[in-house]
Amino acid sequence: MIKSMTAFARESRTGDVGELTWEVRTVNHRFLEPYIRLPEELRGLDTQVRNRLAARLQRGKVDCTLRYAPAVGAANAIRINRPFVEQLLAAGRELGALTGRAQEPTPFDLLRWPGVVQETEPDLDQLSAEALALLEQTLDSLLETREREGARLAQLLRERCERLGESAARVRERLPEVLAGVRQRLADRLTELRAELDPTRLEQEIALVAARLDVDEELDRLGAHIEEVLDVLTRDEPVGRRLDFLMQELNREANTLGSKSADVAVTREAVEMKVLIEQMREQVQNLE
Repeated sequence: MIKSMTAFARESRTGDVGELTWEVRTVNHRFLEPYIRLPEELRGLDTQVRNRLAARLQRGKVDCTLRYAPAVGAANAIRINRPFVEQLLAAGRELGALTGRAQEPTPFDLLRWPGVVQETEPDLDQLSAEALALLEQTLDSLLETREREGARLAQLLRERCERLGESAARVRERLPEVLAGVRQRLADRLTELRAELDPTRLEQEIALVAARLDVDEELDRLGAHIEEVLDVLTRDEPVGRRLDFLMQELNREANTLGSKSADVAVTREAVEMKVLIEQMREQVQNLE
């Protein structure tokens, strides 16, 4: 399925280890370019995250952020450093004996001392596993969004291909009339110059003009490129680069058609083609 490179996904999960939140945003880019931000506890996941992004995404600039909030009020979330507290109490009693002013500190006095309270370190294996599982879920959501947007862009491209084909058909239909007009203008010009009309020479001149104005090859190539675009849109693979190349080819044929035009109607059709192709090119830039 055709995929867009522009999408956003956000997934959260709350459990025993705390709350994890992934945010993944992608925009168009020629290559896969990930930017990953991880909390300090999970810095070691950088390589695994990059590998998982590369396995699911082919192109695009990827802004990937993980936020982590430890669980509040969980059992053993904090603990008292008993050996350190015992040392503090012993030191206080010793100082009291030396000064003759013994005084037992309150529990809250002790809690203010740095090092008395120690936070329990989370289970990094469990935390890492949950973070990676949530990343896969987030990437699933991201890809669903990319596929929906890709389907919409593919439909727009098909519609413009249809209009492009209709424009080319009108040009082809107009060509005999254009050639007849060229013949008549050349004959009228020779009459104005009071020249004798040599039928053979006249046909030679008309043949030369017709050769310069012949756009059958351009129209044939234009039709072939349109068919190729429609075929590429049915493929289940990254097609953005191939479509970008086809847009260049379509634009080349439309430019040649416009430069050869000797008719206002054909010139207008060539301009319309270039407008459609430019619209398609802009849309193709967002496809993976």
